[in-house]
Amino acid sequence: MTFVLVLAFDTATPAVTAALHDGERVLAESTTIDARRHGELLVPQVEAVVRDAGASLREVTAVVAGAGPGPYTGLRVGLMTAQALATTLGVPAYSVCTLDALAYAAATANPDLGTPFVAATDARRKEVFWARYSDARTRDEGPFVAKPQDLPADLPLVGAGARMYAEVVGEARIVPGAPEYPYAGALAALAAERLAAGAGLEPPRPIYLRRPDAREPGAPKKVTA
Repeated sequence: MTFVLVLAFDTATPAVTAALHDGERVLAESTTIDARRHGELLVPQVEAVVRDAGASLREVTAVVAGAGPGPYTGLRVGLMTAQALATTLGVPAYSVCTLDALAYAAATANPDLGTPFVAATDARRKEVFWARYSDARTRDEGPFVAKPQDLPADLPLVGAGARMYAEVVGEARIVPGAPEYPYAGALAALAAERLAAGAGLEPPRPIYLRRPDAREPGAPKKVTA
């Protein structure tokens, strides 16, 4: 049997999360909710899960990062780290849609979850990133960015993007007990499943659904006497 050790992490939401998976189970997972310190928190999270699993970074066989959609600044932290780590370790780097990890966690933890369902994360600007799923592993459409009131009607909802707009989407539609964030344990498990099945994984490229808030400065204004 081929040795597998998947290091996965996600910085597309306020959850800075990392996990190590051996192809059968999550060995260690660490998460901190902090939307402003992705760059500071990710590497310590990675070090923590490797240490807690009693492993070494040199044993990692694949690096997987959440591809978003998400805010530009946080998202690039995870994807750039994945590329840098993979290059250093000499292993492949992949990405998985962040909403896929959220849907996988929600559906596997809630066997009675109605299907299809919608997974949603906060997109800021009073919008959400969302996608529709027919089961834990199958995305039917999306990802998209939209106002919460424009989410598909009458479908169960999971994720912080739904929870924070409960008054708009309807509290009854939000699945109780479902995770609000795409934790890395689910991301790692989903990636390990796909790798074991020989399914192709995407390279670490971001899913951007709108332009970043930051802009390059324009030319300085001319000052005349």
